[in-house]
Amino acid sequence: MPAISMLYGIIFYIYFFDDERQKLPHIHGKYQGAEAVFSINDASLLTGDLPVSRTRLMQAWIEIHPEFKN
Repeated sequence: MPAISMLYGIIFYIYFFDDERQKLPHIHGKYQGAEAVFSINDASLLTGDLPVSRTRLMQAWIEIHPEFKN
């Protein structure tokens, strides 16, 4: 899983071909030991938990980077 960005302490990792767990392209965000998984297509939270401010930052980042969407 390659790291694609770092923003305000969040490290973003991208998964395009995970057929075992989420079964769709998604981005993992890791922040101070916490981790959450977001859909690339609509920035919805799939699993995990981050502080609200970091969740919103990740969702905004996904929305402003359409190059990762299908």
